[in-house]
Amino acid sequence: MAEQDRYIPGVPCWLDTNRADPEAAVAFYRGLFGWDVEDVMPPGAPGHYYTARLGGRDVAAIGSAPEGAPSDPSWHTYVWVEDADATAKLVEAAGGSVLMEPSDVGDAGRMAAFADPDGAAFFAWQARRHRGALAVNEPGSVNFNDLSTHDLEAADRFYGAVFGWERIPVGDGFAWAIPAYGDFLEERGPGRRQAMEDAGAPDRFSEVVATVREIAEGTASHWGVTFAVADADATAARAVELGGQVISPPADAPWMRATVLADPDGGRFTASQFVPENR
Repeated sequence: MAEQDRYIPGVPCWLDTNRADPEAAVAFYRGLFGWDVEDVMPPGAPGHYYTARLGGRDVAAIGSAPEGAPSDPSWHTYVWVEDADATAKLVEAAGGSVLMEPSDVGDAGRMAAFADPDGAAFFAWQARRHRGALAVNEPGSVNFNDLSTHDLEAADRFYGAVFGWERIPVGDGFAWAIPAYGDFLEERGPGRRQAMEDAGAPDRFSEVVATVREIAEGTASHWGVTFAVADADATAARAVELGGQVISPPADAPWMRATVLADPDGGRFTASQFVPENR
C-alpha cells in the first residue's frame, strides 16, 4: 500500500460503467457534475475508457460496452483487495459466484467480477498503478456505494466472510463498517473521529464503507451509487435539461436532501446534498 492511499482492503475504491455510446454518457455527466474527462485508452484501441476528474483527481470512469455485450447502464462498484485471486476463493466459499476470473489490466491493477448469493454483481480491485478514486465525498464525486438486497442477514454473512463488514444502524437505515477503516482514517487525519462525534454523527460513522437496504421481491438485488452534490434540487432540474429523468423528487432525510435520478441510458443513481440541519 502506498503511503498516500486512501483505501484499505474491504473498502469500495472505484466506480465505472460501460455504455454502447460512452460519449453520450460523458456529455451527460460532464454537464451534470462538471467533470474533466480523458480517454485513457491507447490510440487504435477497440474501445474507450473515459476517466473523469475533479481538480485533476480521478473520480470514476465511463467505458465502451465490450463488443457483442449488451450495454449495461448500471454503475459498477469496485472493492479494494490485497489479492484478487484469494478474494475469488473467499467469494465462492461464502456462496457467491465468480462472473469474471481475476485478470490483469495492464499495469493498472488486477480485477475480478463476482456476484453475491442474491445476484448483486460487484468487482474486486487489486491496485498497482491505479490507486482508486482520489476525489470522494465532495460535490460531483462518490458519496456512498449502496447495496439493495432481499435478505439483510444473508448479505451480512456473505460480505462479513469476504470483506469483514459489520452491519450497523445509521439514521433510519443501515450501513456496513470496518473498525480498521476508522483507525486508518484517523491516522490520515487526526481528530476526524472526534469531529464527527462533535457534529452529532451516528456511532461508528467513521468506520462506514457502504450502505445497505432491504428491498421487496420483484426488484433485482444490485449495487448502486450515491453522488454528493451541492444542491439536490438544482441537480435534479439539470439532469432533466440534459435528457435524464427524476425517479424520486428531492426529499429531506436525516443529514441530507436526496433525489434518485436516471441518465439518458436509464442508469440510476442517487444525488445527495449534505444538510446537517436535518440530523
